[in-house]
Amino acid sequence: MKTLNVLKSVLFSIAIFSSISGFAQDDMMKEKTVMVGGAKMYPSKNIVENAVNSKDHTTLVAAVKAADLVDVLSSEGPFTVFAPTNEAFANLPKGTVETLLMPENKMKLQTILKYHVVSGKWNASDLLNMIKKGKGKAEIKTVSGGVITAWLKGKEVYVTDENGNSAQVTIADVNQSNGVIHVIDTVLLPKS
Repeated sequence: MKTLNVLKSVLFSIAIFSSISGFAQDDMMKEKTVMVGGAKMYPSKNIVENAVNSKDHTTLVAAVKAADLVDVLSSEGPFTVFAPTNEAFANLPKGTVETLLMPENKMKLQTILKYHVVSGKWNASDLLNMIKKGKGKAEIKTVSGGVITAWLKGKEVYVTDENGNSAQVTIADVNQSNGVIHVIDTVLLPKS
């Protein structure tokens, strides 16, 4: 009799857990996701939780970890992140990424990564409105204290760093629970 009651309790627990898991999966299935790096980006997950799943952002994720910025980008925010792809990092001069990932260069790496982050959630429509109000350009202060400039080339949004390097927004409005990501094709660098 005791064994039967224990078995019923276990089966009941499994049924409840399966239902809860099913509801959670159903909620995730209903979310409007964007594909980035072969993975769905869920608006209910934070920036870090989504970025770790993108095969196009493994270098960025490694850099965020090396710079000890995981907790910051997992926090409530909101943040707007201009997220360079692996290819963008690969286009930096040979050895740059490896050098930046060294522990002694942590502060410099933090500055570069924070240069890609803006306080607040700015979707593409917000950026377009700012560009329009700025008569073709919008200067945006980054978390690092530097400035990037958003502008249009045809219908494409670009951001330019303080050194004149421009990055195209290749995927816009990847919504997160703590902000939004815009994927870019070039690493932005603050003025040295």
